[in-house]
Amino acid sequence: MIPVPLLVCVMAAWCAVYLADTLLRSSPTYRFSYESWLASRGLMLSPFHVRWQTTMFNRLFAYCARINPRALYLWFNGGLVFGIVAMLGSVVLLIQTLQQTLAQMTTNNPRMGAQQALQVVVPGVNIPTSQLAYFFIALLLSGVIHELGHAVAALREQVRVNGFGMFVFVVYPGAFVDLFTTHLNLISPTQQLRIFCAGVWHNFVLCVAALAFLFLLPLFLFPVYSTGSGALVTEIVQGSPADGPRGLSVGDIVTGLEDCPVRGVEDWSSCLFHLSHTPQTGYCVPVASLQPSWAHGRAFKRLDGTMDCCSNNSLTDLCFSYIKPQSRNDREREHSGETRPELNENLSLLLPAPPQYACMPVRKMVTGTRACRTDSDCTVHSSAASVCVTPSLENQTRFIRVTHPPNTHMLFVGYPPHLQYAVSLTNFVPRFGFLHLDLPIFLETFFKYPSDRALAVVNSVPCFALDGQWMLNALLEATLAHVVTDRQKRELVGFFLLLGGSALLAANVALGLWMVTAR
Repeated sequence: MIPVPLLVCVMAAWCAVYLADTLLRSSPTYRFSYESWLASRGLMLSPFHVRWQTTMFNRLFAYCARINPRALYLWFNGGLVFGIVAMLGSVVLLIQTLQQTLAQMTTNNPRMGAQQALQVVVPGVNIPTSQLAYFFIALLLSGVIHELGHAVAALREQVRVNGFGMFVFVVYPGAFVDLFTTHLNLISPTQQLRIFCAGVWHNFVLCVAALAFLFLLPLFLFPVYSTGSGALVTEIVQGSPADGPRGLSVGDIVTGLEDCPVRGVEDWSSCLFHLSHTPQTGYCVPVASLQPSWAHGRAFKRLDGTMDCCSNNSLTDLCFSYIKPQSRNDREREHSGETRPELNENLSLLLPAPPQYACMPVRKMVTGTRACRTDSDCTVHSSAASVCVTPSLENQTRFIRVTHPPNTHMLFVGYPPHLQYAVSLTNFVPRFGFLHLDLPIFLETFFKYPSDRALAVVNSVPCFALDGQWMLNALLEATLAHVVTDRQKRELVGFFLLLGGSALLAANVALGLWMVTAR
C-alpha cells in the first residue's frame, strides 16, 4: 500500500498551494498584482499541476543547433532510426509486460514480479522513501535532456522554439519545449520525424552514458576506493539479526558466508540465495567434544516435524544432529564379517543409522571449524576423529557464519532474506580513513535511475499525448502518402493504432498499479 504519511503530506501541500492561489485570485486587492507576477515569471497553477516557462534558454538551443551541421544531420538521422525501432519495441515490451503481469496474477508467484520487463513506479512503495530524491532528480534530468533534443532538432529544421519549461504533476517532475506549430506543419514528415524522435533518442544516449559510468565507476574511483576484497557494511537496521555487540558494524568488510566467498555485493546476494536453497551446512567437530553432550536432555519434535534438544530459553546453545560414531564402526565391522548378526539385524543394517542429537554451546563448537556436508569431509582434512554435526533447525531456517575479519564470526539463525534486508553493503572500500563510505553509494544510486531503459522507451509508445503519437502520425505520412492517398483515411488508420497503443499502455498501468499497491 501507498504510505499514508507520504500521501497526507503530498495532499496537504497541494491543498495549501491551491487554497493560496484561489484566495489571491479572488482578492480584489491582490488579484491584479498576483496574476501579473505569475505572468512575468511564466508560472501557471492548476490543481495538482504547476508549470514554469521561459525563453532564457533559446540562445543556448540556437548555439547547439549550429555546431557542426553535418554531424548533427547524422546524429538526428540516427535518432530517427532509433525512434522508429523504439516505437515498435515499446509495443512488444508492453505486450510482454502485460503477459507477465497476468501470469503473476493467476499463479500468485511473487518472484515473477522481479522478472517483469517494466514496472509501474509508485514513490514510497516500490521505491524506498530514502531514494525519492534520486528518482525525481533523475526524472527531471531525463526530461531536460529529452526536451533539449527536441529543441535542437527543431531549430536545425528551421522550426522556431517559443520557449522551454518545467512542471510538476502531483509529485512527478518533467520538462517541455513549446514549438511554433505553423513552422512544424510546413516541413516534411521526415523532418518532423527527426524532431519527434530526438527526445527518446537523447534519453537513450543518457541511458547508455549512465550505464557506462556505472560500469567504469570502479576504474574512476580506483585511486581512492578498492573493490574485490569483500562487501563493506554501510548501514544496519537497528534491532535486526545483524545488530548487536556480536553482530556486524558499519565499516566491517564481509568476506564470506559459510564456505561461500564474498568479494562484493553480488556475491553476498548470490551466497544468501544459495544457502537458502541448499541443505543446512554442517561443521566438523572432534568426537571427544561430543561425548559429554550425549547425555544432555532428550530431543523432541517441533510442530513442523523437525527436532530440538535445547531449552527454548537458551541464547547460547543450539541443537545439533549427527550420526553416532560408534554406530558407524559397528556397521563397518558387521559388513566386513567380524560379527554374524541375526536376519532381522541384517535387515536393520540396510537402513541408515538414526541421527543423534546434542545441545551444544554454538559459538564454542563452530568457531574456527571446517564446513562439511558428510563425515567423509571431516576425515579428509583432519587426522583426529571428527564428526559432521548439523544444526537442527525449523524448515527454511538456516544457521550461517558471517566472516568479517579481524572480528570473530557473526552467527545468524533465521531466514536468509532477513539477513539480506538487515544489512546495506557496497563494493567500494575506502583506501584512506577520511573518505566517506557513502560517496560511491551516492554515485551508484544517482546514475542507476537515468540508466533505466523505461525512460528511453515508454515515451515512444504510440499513445495519445506521448511523443509516440506524433512519431506515428509523421511515420504514416512519410510511408503511406503514396499508398493511401486520402488523408482522412491515413488519419483514421493512425487513430485506431493510437487507440490500441493507448489501451495497451492503460492496461499495463492499471494492472501494474494494482499489483504494486493492492497486493
